[in-house]
Amino acid sequence: MRTALRVCAMAGAMAMTVASMVAQQAQPAAHHWALVLHGGAGVIERSTMDPKTEAAYRASITQATEAAAKVLDAGGSSLDAIEAAIHILEDDPLFNAGRGAVFTASGKNELDAAIMDGATLKAGAVAGVTRTRHPISLARAVMDKSPHVMLIGEGADAFAAQSGLEQVDPSYFFTERRWQSLVKQLKREGQPIPPRPAGAPPAPAAALIEPWPEAPGAHKFGTVGVVALDRQGNIAAGTSTGGIQAKHWGRVGDSPIIGAGTYASNQSCAVSATGAGEYFIRLTVAREVCALVQYKGMTLQQAADQVIHKELESLHGEGGLIAITPDGQLAWSFNTPGMYRARLAEGGKLQLGIYNDEP
Repeated sequence: MRTALRVCAMAGAMAMTVASMVAQQAQPAAHHWALVLHGGAGVIERSTMDPKTEAAYRASITQATEAAAKVLDAGGSSLDAIEAAIHILEDDPLFNAGRGAVFTASGKNELDAAIMDGATLKAGAVAGVTRTRHPISLARAVMDKSPHVMLIGEGADAFAAQSGLEQVDPSYFFTERRWQSLVKQLKREGQPIPPRPAGAPPAPAAALIEPWPEAPGAHKFGTVGVVALDRQGNIAAGTSTGGIQAKHWGRVGDSPIIGAGTYASNQSCAVSATGAGEYFIRLTVAREVCALVQYKGMTLQQAADQVIHKELESLHGEGGLIAITPDGQLAWSFNTPGMYRARLAEGGKLQLGIYNDEP
C-alpha cells in the first residue's frame, strides 16, 4: 500500500513538473527593448551649424528617444513607442515633418507618413496631407481602422477627421525659416514666388528675419523616423516627412511607400529611410535591407551598408537609413555628410550623433 502511495506521489510530482515545464515553454520569452531614431540625412556639416542650433537638435532628438523608451520600458508596443517619438519630432520646427515641413513650389505644406507592424505585416500610409497635425497617427489609423494601406490628399484628411484625429488650419505648419528657404531657392532657380500662405503671420522686415546658416540642399531630403523592438519581441517602423522643398505636381517620395522608405517584418528587420526618394523607391531600399538579412544571412549592419554604400551609390543616390532586428541588432548607415540619429537599448546608454565622423 505504501509503495503504491509513493508511486502515485512520484507520478503526481512528475506530472506537476512536466506541466510546469509546458507552462514555462508556453510563455513568450522576454525581450530587451531597443530603438533607433533618425531626423533626416543630408548636407549637415559643422561649418554650417552654430552651437545653439546643434544643441537644440540634440535636445529634441534626446527628448523623442526618451519618449519612445518610456513607452517600451512600461511594456508598451513598438508601434506606440514609434508614434510617441514621432509626435515630438512632428511638433518641432527643426525637422522636416509636421510643423517643420518644407514648402512646395506653390507655397503649401504637403505631409507624408507610414507605419508598419512587423508582427502582422499590417501597414498604413498617407501622402499629401495638409490638415492633420500628426500624419504618423493618421498612418496608424489607416492601418488599424481601415481596410486600406494608403490614403492621399483631401480624402486622407477627411478620414483623419472621421477618426477623431486633431485637425489644424494649414497655416499651423507655416514656419518663417522654411518659407524664407523656399523663397531663396525659387529666386536662385528663376521661378515665380507664390503668395504668402493665408493665415501665416505678417512678413517680418528683412532685417528681422533670423539668419539660418545652411549649405545648399541641406534640408532637401529631411525626414524623421523610428524603428523599435518591444518586450514582446515585435518590431515596427514609422516614418514622417514634409517631402522635398519646392516640389511640383504633387510629388510623393519614398517615406510612405511600404518597402521603399518604410518596412517591418519579424522575419527579418524594420527599416526607416531618409534621402533622395526617387532612388529609394527604385531600389525598394527598406525591403532590400530586410531581404539581405532574411535570405542571405547578412548581419543588419552589413545589409544596411551594402544597400546604402554600394547599391544606392551605384545609382548616385544620397541618403541613409536606420534598422533593427527582433534579436536586438541595431544599425544605421548613410552616405551624406550627416544624419540626425540616436539609438538606445534597455539597460544601455543613449548614443546620439549628427555628423559622419561621429560613431
